[in-house]
Amino acid sequence: MDETTRRRVLAGAAGLGAVATAGCLGGSDGGDDEAEELYGDWFSGVGNFDGTENVLGQDAIRIAVGAAGGLAFAPPAVRVRTGTRVVWEWTGEGGTHDVTEENGVFESDSYRDSGSTFEHTFEETGVYRYVCTPHQASGMRGAVHVVDEEYEAE
Repeated sequence: MDETTRRRVLAGAAGLGAVATAGCLGGSDGGDDEAEELYGDWFSGVGNFDGTENVLGQDAIRIAVGAAGGLAFAPPAVRVRTGTRVVWEWTGEGGTHDVTEENGVFESDSYRDSGSTFEHTFEETGVYRYVCTPHQASGMRGAVHVVDEEYEAE
């Protein structure tokens, strides 16, 4: 492995560790019943989905694009309050990716380079399901569950 590739791998791993830690600090919920209710079968075949990460107390969060071997979002599902800014950050792994909401609410350009970002601020409650269009058949799907201020975390 050449030095440039090694640095990219290490930088990507460090960034994913920070994302994973942030998600763990927020806590995970969303057993099978809640996931089915919120997302239907959206996460069927998504290897790194293990419920919804609660990040309700944060004004902005980051989601890795190209995680888990390059074909995943990490975390794949988050719960935020209205007004939260979500920033998707490319890891540089898995080729060219985009972030496209299924109903056209938001859509990024396609990027390949580590450190590229796309952001969207969620002002309306609801469930926003999104894909990487080139890799959706490979299970590269995610969701943002937006709740209002009165929502009580379980």
